Amino acid sequence: MRKLWIIGLGPGGGEDLTGKARKALAESDVIVGYTVYIDLIRGEFGHKELLTTPMRKERERCEMALALADGGKTVAMVCSGDPGVYGMAGLCYELWPQWPEVELQVVPGITAACGGAAVLGAPLMHDFCLISLSDLMTPWETIEKRLRAAAEADFVLCLYNPSSHKRKDYLARACDILLEAKSADTPCGYVREIGRERESATVLTLGALKNAQVDMFTTVFIGNSQTKVIGGKLVTPRGYLQR
Repeated sequence: MRKLWIIGLGPGGGEDLTGKARKALAESDVIVGYTVYIDLIRGEFGHKELLTTPMRKERERCEMALALADGGKTVAMVCSGDPGVYGMAGLCYELWPQWPEVELQVVPGITAACGGAAVLGAPLMHDFCLISLSDLMTPWETIEKRLRAAAEADFVLCLYNPSSHKRKDYLARACDILLEAKSADTPCGYVREIGRERESATVLTLGALKNAQVDMFTTVFIGNSQTKVIGGKLVTPRGYLQR
């Protein structure tokens, strides 16, 4: 059977693995992934053949998984969160024409936007945009345009990759852009290490967010004009009480 599962492990420590994902991993002969993600499932699936590649080796990882599946093994490619949200699903499909006999199946997972929103309350109850501040794949000029358009349209925003050692001021720069159209009092929040032992959440305003200390393990949420704080939780009404 020439099959490649592309599986989302959910955020954090792997406790949010879905039943479908667990079943696909159990049926796989080989599990391929970034070293950190493989470590999350090693305790439960250590009896499987586990193959890893380091960071920045995404293409090699997908090619390895596809080649193994083409050789007749049932293979699982694991990603954190959801494989179709900044994960490996797209790249596997882009490379797929080289191994057309392999069957691909994506198994969704809980992405950080959903995992972090649950910690903060209910900030994503209405229309929202998900934007990565990493300019590794996308020019900063494009990111700026997307931030500005989302702010002007009054979307709730969820920001991935808000900061790193080389991009320490990117969240502050993003906040300056958003403040062109949003009030400084706009309720916001961020969650660090979603689903892990050291998980922490902070609720604050957009004005204060500009100076917040965040990192690559942080997911940021910026409300719209209707978002409010209720009992310390971030909530964006959908309008049920006004209907």
